[in-house]
Amino acid sequence: MQTRIVLVGLICCSLVSSVKACGPGRGYGRRRHPRKLTPLAYKQYIPNVAEKTLGASGRYEGKITRNSERFKELTPNYNPDIIFKDEENTGADRLMTQRCKDKLNSLAISVMNQWPGVKLRVTEGWDEDGHHSEESLHYEGRAVDITTSDRDRSKYGMLARLAVEAGFDWVYYESKAHIHCSVKAENSVAAKSGGCFPASAQVSLENGGTKSVKDLKPGDRVLVADGEGNVLYSDFIMFLDRVEAVQKVFYVIETREPRKRLSLTAAHLLFVGQESSPGQVLFASKVRPGHQVYITDGDGRRLQPATVEKVYLEEMAGAYAPLTVQGNLVINQVLASCYAVIEDHALAHWAFAPIRMTYAVKSLFSPNDPLMVNSTVQENGVHWYSSVLYQIGRWVLDDAAIHPLGMTWDSS
Repeated sequence: MQTRIVLVGLICCSLVSSVKACGPGRGYGRRRHPRKLTPLAYKQYIPNVAEKTLGASGRYEGKITRNSERFKELTPNYNPDIIFKDEENTGADRLMTQRCKDKLNSLAISVMNQWPGVKLRVTEGWDEDGHHSEESLHYEGRAVDITTSDRDRSKYGMLARLAVEAGFDWVYYESKAHIHCSVKAENSVAAKSGGCFPASAQVSLENGGTKSVKDLKPGDRVLVADGEGNVLYSDFIMFLDRVEAVQKVFYVIETREPRKRLSLTAAHLLFVGQESSPGQVLFASKVRPGHQVYITDGDGRRLQPATVEKVYLEEMAGAYAPLTVQGNLVINQVLASCYAVIEDHALAHWAFAPIRMTYAVKSLFSPNDPLMVNSTVQENGVHWYSSVLYQIGRWVLDDAAIHPLGMTWDSS
C-alpha cells in the first residue's frame, strides 16, 4: 500500500510540474480570440489528395437517375438560407445525399455568420443531364458547386475554408466562379476516420505475451517508451475512441528490414525523425517513404530507427484509440502516439493530465472495483473529454496545427 501511495504521489507531482512547464504563460486568464481562418488559394484543394480516393470523397459508385433504385438515396434540401440556382427548373440542384445536405446546411450558417446579409448559393447540385465530366460525383448527389449570394469573388477563398470547416470531405477552389465540394457516399467505409488503430493491431504485455488492441482492459501493462526512447511498461487507461462494428480506411506504414507494418488513421500521430531518440511527430497522412519511424529491436528492450519503404491505404475492421499513462505505446512493434487531430504530442499529453490523474486516484483507492473499469473505458464512440478538447483546440489553435479532416470520429 505504501508503495502504491508513493507511486501515485510521484505521478501527481509529475503532472503538476507538467502544468507549470507547459502552462498558458503570459495572457493567462484573458479571453482568447477565435482562431483566424485562412482562405484557400485558387486551385487549392483539401485534403491534398485526389477527390475520388479513399482519403477524400471515395470512389465513384455510378450515376443515379430518377428511375434507378438508388434515387431514394437523394433527399431534397429546402433550406431557406440557401439559394439554389436551379437553371434547369427541375429542382435537381436541391437533390443530394443526406451527408451532403447536412454539410451544406452547416455551411449556410457559417456563411451568414461570416458575412451578415449574405447567403450561400448553390449553382450545381445533382446532375441528371450529363453536363459534368465522366464519373462526376454530381451524378450521385454527392457534390455541389457553390458561391455566395452576392457573387463577390473576393469571398470565394474564405468560402472554401468555411466549407472545409463545415465538414465536406473534399473542397476545391476549382474556378474563379465557384467552389466545388463533395462528400463520401452514405454507405462508404471511408466515411468515418479518426485517430485510431484497427482491431487486429497488437500490443506487447509486461508478462511477455501480446494482446489485440480491442481486448485491452484498464490496468493492462503495455510496452511504451519514455522521452529518451527507453522502453518500459505503462498502464492502459481507457479508449479515447472505440468502435467495433465499423470499417475504416487506414494508412499502412511499412518499413524496410527489419520489416514492420503499422496501420493507423490519417489524423493519428506517429513519431518520426532522423535520430535514435523519438521527438518529432507527424500525422500519419504526412508520413512518406524515406522517413524514419521507431521500432523495437529483436529483444524488445530498446528502440531503433527504421526507414519507411512504402505508405498506402487499406480498409480494415474496427477502430480503437488507446490511452496509456505514458501517452504513447508500441503497437505492432512500432512506437506511436496515443493522440490525434492536433499535431502536437506534448500539448495533447498535457491536456489529458486530468484523465491520468483521475485514473491514478481511482487505481489507488479502488484498484479492483468494477465501477472503476466501467467509468474509465469508453464503451463506444469518442470519449466526451476528447470532444471537448477538440472544440477548444479549434478555438485557440492555428489551422496548421489541426488535421485537415478535423475530428471526423463520427461513430453514429
